[in-house]
Amino acid sequence: MKIVVIGGTGLIGSKVIRRLEAHGHEGVAAAPNTGVNALTGEGLDEVMTGADAVIDLSNSPSFEDQAALDFFRTGTTNLLAAEQKAGVRHHIALSIVGSERSPQIGYFRAKIAQEELIKASGVPYSLIHATQFFEFVKAIADTSVVDGVVRIQPVNFQPIAGDDVADQVAKVAVGEPLNSRVDIAGPDKERMDEFFRKALTELNDPREVVTDPEATYYGAVVSEDALVPIGPATLGRIHYADWEKQ
Repeated sequence: MKIVVIGGTGLIGSKVIRRLEAHGHEGVAAAPNTGVNALTGEGLDEVMTGADAVIDLSNSPSFEDQAALDFFRTGTTNLLAAEQKAGVRHHIALSIVGSERSPQIGYFRAKIAQEELIKASGVPYSLIHATQFFEFVKAIADTSVVDGVVRIQPVNFQPIAGDDVADQVAKVAVGEPLNSRVDIAGPDKERMDEFFRKALTELNDPREVVTDPEATYYGAVVSEDALVPIGPATLGRIHYADWEKQ
């Protein structure tokens, strides 16, 4: 199979490419630095030629509400049009567990808009909702700093390793379109404040983690289970403690 990976040079994309190639598929990394730009349409028609599936792992460079919405609407519209023209049979997109449960977060609203475009396009699709990545722990902590301390809600949290995400994305991509979604998460669920307290200690980060029910996650207070799967989910194999030691 020829599988085009939009964002194929990034964190998850590069891992997906390696997995596809290890199983005998042609994984094509498509990104601005390879001459393919979903926002402008540059290179899309060429890279889609002969493609069986397209994996969209692109990510907005800005988390500002309107910028993120514009990014996902424009890029997704261009991708789907190019796929329809080329006869691509499967569109796979990576999204976020709980996005529909926290629409007060602008970035989540942008991902919801992206999914609505995919569902309405007529292109067979699969949506993969993932929890937060281990690789983003420090970035999440940085956005949670108020007056020099990391303020975190005591809600459920179940992050996942990028390698586990890539495994599932590659697996779904070579299968038949689901025309629905699957949820994936890490193997361990715990309170978010407790997780960050341990994680920052392991990272030798001296910042204090304060439990605060009114703390915000990317600008919004979230509910108890907003960030974890509700119902069936595929769990990763890598525990944070083992990942952090790698």
